[in-house]
Amino acid sequence: MLAEFSELVASTGVSSVGIVSGTKAAPDPRLFVGSGKAGEIRDLVRATRAEVVIFDHALSPSQERNLEAFLECRVLDRTGLILDIFARRARSHEGKLQVELAQLQHLSTRLVRGWTHLERQKGGIGLRGPGEKQLETDRRLLGERIKTIRRRLDKVRRQREQGRQLRKKASIPTVSLVGYTNAGKSTLFNALSGASVYAADQLFATLDPTLRRLVLPDNQSVVLADTVGFIRHLPHDLVAAFRATLQETEEADLLLHVIDASDPERDSYIEQVDNVLEEIGAADSPRILVYNKIDLTDVEARVLPEQDGLPPRAWVSARTGEGLDALRDLIARHFARATMRGRLLLPMDAGRLRAELFQRGAVLHEEVTPEGLWALDVSLSQRSYGQLADRFGDIDFDRLELVSAR
Repeated sequence: MLAEFSELVASTGVSSVGIVSGTKAAPDPRLFVGSGKAGEIRDLVRATRAEVVIFDHALSPSQERNLEAFLECRVLDRTGLILDIFARRARSHEGKLQVELAQLQHLSTRLVRGWTHLERQKGGIGLRGPGEKQLETDRRLLGERIKTIRRRLDKVRRQREQGRQLRKKASIPTVSLVGYTNAGKSTLFNALSGASVYAADQLFATLDPTLRRLVLPDNQSVVLADTVGFIRHLPHDLVAAFRATLQETEEADLLLHVIDASDPERDSYIEQVDNVLEEIGAADSPRILVYNKIDLTDVEARVLPEQDGLPPRAWVSARTGEGLDALRDLIARHFARATMRGRLLLPMDAGRLRAELFQRGAVLHEEVTPEGLWALDVSLSQRSYGQLADRFGDIDFDRLELVSAR
């Protein structure tokens, strides 16, 4: 993982003058590293006149303060490093708000480090008591700013939710691209949809979700979503701040898990992505594993169906276009199998289920039978079918049958 850490550091524009590595059974509560290793780092800082020391681990606020006092320079942990990269990459108003929220949440536990006048107190004519300490003022202003950003992001979330509801009513499935950062998601997104979103050989090139319509070989339309890349030990503040963005992944009908086939660490990265998907509630979403960048390997383009408990897999090159037609066919076959159509008979006291079906845009036709039942011709994905069956278990869903598959 040293190569990834070096690339993270390079992404901030910092020039590395030295690397110190070591192993320790448990982190030291005061300096994170042992006293001997801390002395080695201090000697290197003085010899190279380094201005900042970056740790590839999360540090507690007290550890940061103690290290800065010991090393006599600025100390940054992995979370602060990733936040700095996100701040550089954010382009949209929403992305900047999300990054600022994560930065402020991270800063709120580290305010004491930045102040040398913590005992200053406000006072003046007509004011009783010692007044408000500067640190208390900073925390209060910080809390107010966090509340303001959260309100704005809630508005963004509601707007995105409206868009998702419209797509559901139009029966347009969503396919979300997920994967480790720099796996080639944006390049694949452009190759499949004909879009021209920013794509570069760098970590976190994409922070803002982009949606485009993709027409499959059977003329069915889906919405393709390009999302932020994942990384090991993704800071929880970032996961929380990017909740509105990650919701596109959480509610997608299909995930394309993009994997860099040329990376020797790909199996570890797959595990890291699975962990993040579980954290955001998308662990059970249907997915296709897309092994990208086969032009950098000796692997040929091919597609394997679901077998041995593994999801379908495709080997492609987004840069050369090799294997993309087979991937489109695989996506089309997934939605052909995952779409259920049939007639559902509901009693008049099943109004909640009926309303939910209409909200999802699943009702094609409705009439009332002579027996006083609602007869609904419906078309919905197997995922939606399972969700409704879990919520409305008292309804006889066996009356819904697979009549035809698109």
